[in-house]
Amino acid sequence: MHTQRTTLRLCLWACLVAICWAESDQPAPLAQLAQNPCSSKTTCSDCIRAASCAWCFAAGFNGPRCFNPALEGGTAGCNEAYIFNPDNELSVDQAYNKELSRTRSRSGSSAGSYGESGSYGAGASAGGAMSTAGSGENLVQIKPQRVNLQLRQNQMQKLSFAYSRAQDYPLDLYYLMDLSRSMKNDQEKLAALGNLLSATMKNITSNFRIGFGSFVDKVVMPYVSTVEKNLRAPCEGCAAPYGFKNQMSLSTDTAYFDQAVSKADVSGNLDAPEGGFDAIMQAMVCKEQIGWRHKANRLLVFSTDAGFHYAGDGKLGGIVQPNDGECHMENNLYTYSTVQDYPSISQINQKAKDHSINVIFAVTSEQIGVYEELSKHIQGSSSGVLTENSDNVVDLVREQYNKITSAVEITDTSSDAIQIVYYSSCLDKTNVIQTNKCDGLRVGDVVEFTAEITLKECPKDPSKWKQTFVIYPGVISEGLTVELEMQCDCPCEHRGHHAYDDSPDVCSGHGISACGVCLCQPGRFGKHCECSAQGGGSADQDRGCRPTNASAGAVCSGRGNCICGVCECNKMSDPTEVISGPFCECENFSCDRNKGLLCSGPEHGECVCGKCQCKPEYTGAACDCLLDTKPCIPPGDGEICSGNGQCVCGQCVCNVNSAQHYSGRYCDKCPTCTGRCEKFKECVLCKVHHRGAEWNDKQVCFESCKDADDINPIIEKGKLEANESRNEHLCSFQDEEDDCLYVFVYSYDDRQDLYIRAQEERECPKKVFILGIVLGVIAAIVLVGLALLMLWKMVTTIHDRREFARFEKERMMAKWDTGENPIYKQATSTFKNPTYAGK
Repeated sequence: MHTQRTTLRLCLWACLVAICWAESDQPAPLAQLAQNPCSSKTTCSDCIRAASCAWCFAAGFNGPRCFNPALEGGTAGCNEAYIFNPDNELSVDQAYNKELSRTRSRSGSSAGSYGESGSYGAGASAGGAMSTAGSGENLVQIKPQRVNLQLRQNQMQKLSFAYSRAQDYPLDLYYLMDLSRSMKNDQEKLAALGNLLSATMKNITSNFRIGFGSFVDKVVMPYVSTVEKNLRAPCEGCAAPYGFKNQMSLSTDTAYFDQAVSKADVSGNLDAPEGGFDAIMQAMVCKEQIGWRHKANRLLVFSTDAGFHYAGDGKLGGIVQPNDGECHMENNLYTYSTVQDYPSISQINQKAKDHSINVIFAVTSEQIGVYEELSKHIQGSSSGVLTENSDNVVDLVREQYNKITSAVEITDTSSDAIQIVYYSSCLDKTNVIQTNKCDGLRVGDVVEFTAEITLKECPKDPSKWKQTFVIYPGVISEGLTVELEMQCDCPCEHRGHHAYDDSPDVCSGHGISACGVCLCQPGRFGKHCECSAQGGGSADQDRGCRPTNASAGAVCSGRGNCICGVCECNKMSDPTEVISGPFCECENFSCDRNKGLLCSGPEHGECVCGKCQCKPEYTGAACDCLLDTKPCIPPGDGEICSGNGQCVCGQCVCNVNSAQHYSGRYCDKCPTCTGRCEKFKECVLCKVHHRGAEWNDKQVCFESCKDADDINPIIEKGKLEANESRNEHLCSFQDEEDDCLYVFVYSYDDRQDLYIRAQEERECPKKVFILGIVLGVIAAIVLVGLALLMLWKMVTTIHDRREFARFEKERMMAKWDTGENPIYKQATSTFKNPTYAGK
């Protein structure tokens, strides 16, 4: 039973593969070649640089030496002992796989760790050496610390590691201050706050050191006044100007910090920007003079109330030599201030990364915008606002330090040949995303990262096939060191391997045998170096293997080997498939296919040099087009495609225009055409409905209609419809006498006999009483008019009555005053004569 099931599965799998090859646009052998880049590789080095390819270095092997084990049966016929198929190898150096320091007591003893040994990939601190100076040297923030990696080209390798911010990790803080005249108050405040700053940072870590430096600007015009008096004291109570001075190297003596700040004299300059970039560069690169420790968090606090000069500004003072980024300190004073230009922003950024230093720009509110933009271009830097007298410097440094240490950003020093992509879930622990940065970390939090490392391309210089790069968390001075060995060649290509032979007896005495193939001397070529180029170059060696001796194009069309100017074409695994031609330009398996068959099958044609040669009765790109027109002749009249189309490949292609649209197997259907309906309509009207011109006075049809085409309609009740499966044509006409519609269908059977079905009942339009409709419309209009007049009269009457009632009500309620208007005068006046006695 088990054997039967296995056999059934194999059969189903074979059928599925056959179907996929048949439906593919590309022939199966070519599809395999397109998916297998190994077949074109001729040396072991080229072979192993292609993904998933293996090389057979057995002597006398006749198969493909470079092959894909996944596509060619695992070994391709080669003994496994002679197959070189290197894989990526990752090994952890247990001496550098120390546990993460989760907590730590004040005495420096470890109080906890994270992870199991060997659970992560490996790496060491940036240099790989473990310093013994300082109590913080034994703290571990990244696990592991070193790995050995053998990497093959285009084959990705995952490397997992963990990071945890250790408690009580050493901290070096160097305070770099602008001591121009405008910063006098800030200096006094910093001196007063020195003890508080030290105490605050000691709360973060007991292993704390602090240093102090100051800067003004370059001692040349136009930055400072070069008048002799001003060079001694540019302002009252000021010291001589200088570029950068290390006032106090990093030390645990915090009390001396207050004294160093207090004793430092201010100075003066002319222009607004300061020479802070010179000071930053020297403070970072002069490791011994400043006292930076190897394993410590390094903070450089830069305090100023002005802008900055940068690369190119030195030309104003006649200084054209670029800044070299090296230390030039003597007696704690920068000696190249007037010799070299200011450093550029990119130089500052590079040195901050190289020396793992976090820069904090503590500036006044007027300058914060400029320094916020500057911090975007310097890795690990931040900025904050100082008050007018810098009394918030302690809080600012603490806040910025917590901001820096609460985030981790993984970077690396790999070369351009290496591609590294980072993934992490940060503190989420569930969703892994592509990122190299995590925020919101606290002491003891563990963050796991996975790096996907890929060798994109082997360098041309073999000395670069071994490289060491560091994966490190931001500007922290710890890292995971990766010692990388690129697998870019094969052992059998080097002297001492049993498959390497440079004796005169091999390769016709003109080459060496390496990995089973001949590597010929210049001027010789061929499988056994048997061919001579006769002094010609590489273009002459294969001149005869290209069409028209052209220098462009692939040799032997990319499907063969050029042996002494003659192409030797590749052999296919299927013996029926052959590559041929003088330049291997022809083959018999890449022609067009129809229904999965090459050239539609051997009965239609054959594939010759990439094109189908069809039999006389077939044509087309895949010989799928039949030339015979018999299948296009309809039954009956014998006209090709009923005269309404063309016969193409044994099928009718019907004519289509704005007036007529033919369809059907023989282009005999046309919904907008009358077809043969016109021929049969009078006889159908006569025989079925006993009407029309064929119906004579004797109440019978004329003999001409009776005998025409042997018309004998079948009368059916109900609505008549055409049956498409029987190739019926629907006809409908109106009787000219009473406009009634009559319907019938006609078709021909397999014997070409006419077959007509007619609808028994005609569809006549209903009679309409026009006069009644007209009179009704008139009467309706008159009635509507009268109704509107009556409505209008009723509305106006109601309105008048309401107005009259309102008038009566107002008249009855009126109170009339009978007195005379005092300003009214009568129109007549009466005068009496006093002397008149009435006589």
